[in-house]
Amino acid sequence: MTVLGAVFLPQLPPERLRDVAVAADRAGLEELWLWEDCFLEGGLTATTAALAWTERLRVGIGLLPIPLRNVAVTAMEIATVQRLFPGRFHAGVGSGVPDWMVQVGAGVSSPLTLMREYVPALRSLLRGEEVRVEGKFVKLDRVKLDWPPSETVPILVGTGGPKGLALSGELADGTILTGGTTPDGVRHARARIDEGRARAGRTDAHRVTVYVLAATGPGALVRWEAECRRWNFDPADDVGVAGDAPEFAAAVKRWADAGADTVVFQPTSDDPDPIRFIEFIASEVRPLVDA
Repeated sequence: MTVLGAVFLPQLPPERLRDVAVAADRAGLEELWLWEDCFLEGGLTATTAALAWTERLRVGIGLLPIPLRNVAVTAMEIATVQRLFPGRFHAGVGSGVPDWMVQVGAGVSSPLTLMREYVPALRSLLRGEEVRVEGKFVKLDRVKLDWPPSETVPILVGTGGPKGLALSGELADGTILTGGTTPDGVRHARARIDEGRARAGRTDAHRVTVYVLAATGPGALVRWEAECRRWNFDPADDVGVAGDAPEFAAAVKRWADAGADTVVFQPTSDDPDPIRFIEFIASEVRPLVDA
């Protein structure tokens, strides 16, 4: 079954999160996704709050920029949130926006090298192992969590280039694809991911999550086209959906048929009613997808 989710955009003030998360929980939305974009809202603090305000909602961070975060600190944070809210938390990591990383003094000369060092170290720490690493970017000397997760924590990687996708297939348990990824883009991503998985001899499941630009309600098409232009996407390409529930359900099928396991609808930055958007996905789109 294709999992459906929605994004709480960090362009909304943090004080709006509680009402949106509670509404998502009540409506039966499966997943709410948060972003740690510079210089808006902290991903882990917002995630912990959203989980504490809700009972069954799963919350994902897509993604934590690893140049900003020592791997031991990331492991401590993920382990803590998982133990507080078992089974309800997804964490994605990625290289972050290069310009932002340089702006805060955290730019790296080789993001892929950092990822290759970081993800295995993070996985080992989350398994409760004592870790020694002497890499170019990641350096750990006998580091071990006192409170590792109480269950296995999947590691998701947000990436888009061919080399990054192959590396995600090799190292990660799932991949997050950014908004603007067409169904054909998902197919190409799956192929690159599978190359990495084959190289590593992996046969386990690898979930692909894709953000889909979306708008519904009054003025949906106008808002959606403006959002595409904001992101430098061509509205003529199949980069999202604007319209009613049947059109959203058809969009889910397109991305799912292309290989997406989770479709996360990303509202426009000027969406007039974030709560209504959440309720629409949960109560109107989900039943049509299941039909």
